[in-house]
Amino acid sequence: MALSNVRDLYQQVILEHYKKPRHKGKTDPVHRQQKGHNPSCGDTIELTVQLNETGDTIQDVKFEGEGCAIAMASADLMADALRGKPVDEALQMVQRFQRMMKGEDEFPKELRKLNVMQGVAQFPVRIKCANLTWHTLKAALETASDPEDEFVSNENE
Repeated sequence: MALSNVRDLYQQVILEHYKKPRHKGKTDPVHRQQKGHNPSCGDTIELTVQLNETGDTIQDVKFEGEGCAIAMASADLMADALRGKPVDEALQMVQRFQRMMKGEDEFPKELRKLNVMQGVAQFPVRIKCANLTWHTLKAALETASDPEDEFVSNENE
């Protein structure tokens, strides 16, 4: 596939998830939540996570917020990919996504929808937009207590 066709596909999928997100809202109940902010671009996101009874598997992820198409599409694609995943695997996926944004990794076939975000790596200034929701998820999963309305920031990434 020609590079321009791949770029068009990336843009098409990103715009589709931006215009018609499938995971917008709040989980019920909310077991983990975190707000994230990207000062470079102004993107903000509030992520909520519903866990199973033992707290080791993600049952649902939803998000609310405002931001560019890349940030919102990344949140929607992430939420879709994480449903049913063990928490430890989700944290590994965060690391893999961040490596992918540096051109160092990609997701396996069963998670190939996430690879569409690879196109963002061509625009270094937009990488923080794609990483925001993943950075926010990591903070939500690693903090069992209420975030007290504090935002995590990915400014130092």
